[in-house]
Amino acid sequence: MLVCGITVSLAPSISAQEPVPLTDAEAELLDEAGPTPAESETPETNETKPSIPQNPQEILEALGWPFVAPFLAASFISLWFGLERLVVLRRGRVIPRAFVDRFIKHLEQGKIEPQKALDLCEDNGSPTAVVFAHGVRKWGRPSVEVEQAILDGGERQVSLLRKHLRVLNGVATVTPLIGLLGTVIGMIRAFNEIAGADAMGKASQLASGIALALLTTAAGLIIAIPSLILYMYLAGKVDSVVMDMDRYAQRVVELISSEGLTARGNDSPSVSKKAS
Repeated sequence: MLVCGITVSLAPSISAQEPVPLTDAEAELLDEAGPTPAESETPETNETKPSIPQNPQEILEALGWPFVAPFLAASFISLWFGLERLVVLRRGRVIPRAFVDRFIKHLEQGKIEPQKALDLCEDNGSPTAVVFAHGVRKWGRPSVEVEQAILDGGERQVSLLRKHLRVLNGVATVTPLIGLLGTVIGMIRAFNEIAGADAMGKASQLASGIALALLTTAAGLIIAIPSLILYMYLAGKVDSVVMDMDRYAQRVVELISSEGLTARGNDSPSVSKKAS
């Protein structure tokens, strides 16, 4: 009984003692046995994850010059010709209201001769004045001839007004195709790199490669959408000013044709001969 009591009283003190350190031989045997299951399940924290570009500089570097150069050129072309057409198609430049109102008023009052009217149109030089000049050269002729002359001159002016609009339409059409081509090439490269690195199971590398490939499509759309909007706006503006030019031109035909001059009692043979 005394021995049992001593054993029981010493048990807690023995269990509370610190573990005995391993000898060198025991440590070597544990190292050869490999890591414990708990240690082997610990994830590696030193693995570097591929980064996706965030700022414009990183995006340009990721795209590379083979795609950056066409996109920069397309942006410059769209901006240049868009601003040029905005200046050229100003309504005050195409249809100067002061000149048009004064010119038609003089024709209605019969205060202007054919040669003087032609000089005024040539001096003004606006697209509307050029169209009027084509009709004035047929002063006193039947309305069919005067109208045909104005139509011929109007077609030339409309062609000049629509100049460079096809460039904007071309930019809006081509840049998404360039972006799509870049996406296809980027996807092929991304999958080749992943397959070569035996990293099909790593979703981070796959997502990074796809993101870089889709940047080209995004860049193409960023350029194409404003270009298309600008093209549609300028095309509508051309149609609007052409309709106004046609309305004023019809009034000029009514005033300087032989039918109009006869109706107003201003049909002078000398004037008609001089205009011819």
